[in-house]
Amino acid sequence: MQRLLRLAGRAERHYAVGVPRLLRGSARVSAGWRRRSSGFRERLGATGVALGALVALLIPPLSGLAGGTATGPAGAASPGLPTVGALYTLNPDGSLASHFCTGSVVHSHKGDLVLTAAHCLAGRSPAEVAFVPRSAGAMTPFGVWQVTRVYTDAAWRERASADDDFAFLAVERAGSSLPIESVTGAEQISFGRPAGQLVRVVGYPDGASAPISCANRTRLFSATQLEFDCNGYTDGTSGSPFILGGSSGPGSVVGVIGGFEQGGLTPTVSYAARLQSAAQRLYEQAEAGG
Repeated sequence: MQRLLRLAGRAERHYAVGVPRLLRGSARVSAGWRRRSSGFRERLGATGVALGALVALLIPPLSGLAGGTATGPAGAASPGLPTVGALYTLNPDGSLASHFCTGSVVHSHKGDLVLTAAHCLAGRSPAEVAFVPRSAGAMTPFGVWQVTRVYTDAAWRERASADDDFAFLAVERAGSSLPIESVTGAEQISFGRPAGQLVRVVGYPDGASAPISCANRTRLFSATQLEFDCNGYTDGTSGSPFILGGSSGPGSVVGVIGGFEQGGLTPTVSYAARLQSAAQRLYEQAEAGG
């Protein structure tokens, strides 16, 4: 079974560089894909697995592709950033339940926005999700922030478009009128940035006692997707920000782990939908609270 999944994954990677539409559809029907958001799985049955494996066997390997085979530096345990935190589900009593993704505070007029991957919120209502900045085990040094509203692009809602795998979350803290940005600070957000930028990615892997951080240059995986090669980005790191600059102050987020393969099928290669015009329109909508 695992070999079939690996073969189907190879077919999926060829899809990104021009396999005909018929083969693309077959390659996508594989089972058991591991996504970067903990607990999120797609399973489509044995027929789909066989089709995906057959496509992979028929297509020879192409040199120079990423798709989980590139090598790069390794992420290391980090104290993290006040602006980056873990997303949790909530128990009925409001206490934290399970960590499942990562998010980052981005600057806005109201100071209440967190950026993450859209697939992190699939099947979840805002009332059952909280953001914990600079989470460290049971420690919540900047408090627990309840998600009050989720903003996703229409292309994501209608067809789960990998090129629109980003979401803005409005958050608030019970008993406080202060916006999160006034407590943690915020990263800027930058649209339309080219590939080749040196970015730092901070994320929260499942089961880790601390976030990890790694710096590397992004690569252009496709016209709409960035690639980031660094080991250690496992389940739980979906939504981790690609931060440009920020060595001595706030940086600019140019993408979040998500997009192609919903962020990547291996811990060594991560993807992000490029933040372009659709992301900018969604940000403006979230800022306006509409």
